[in-house]
Amino acid sequence: MNVGRVIGRLVATQKDPNLRGKKLLCLQPLAGRERPLVAVDAVGAGAGETVIYIRGREASFAFLPEFVPCDAAVVGIVDHLREEEP
Repeated sequence: MNVGRVIGRLVATQKDPNLRGKKLLCLQPLAGRERPLVAVDAVGAGAGETVIYIRGREASFAFLPEFVPCDAAVVGIVDHLREEEP
């Protein structure tokens, strides 16, 4: 699992029928220097929130038994994040 911040929302007028009614969010990963990515929202996250997301084939599992074709999904909203000194 990864942590990121919602930086926007993506609107697509043409998409796979299994994505209809699903919110597409633009995320900025918080670890490393990864580029922003698009993820399907499974939890109702909004702009500016810190979220937990998963990538890869397992991302579609968040929507079972429905099949949603995705390789990234938001699966949690972070209430509090505390960074500890090494």
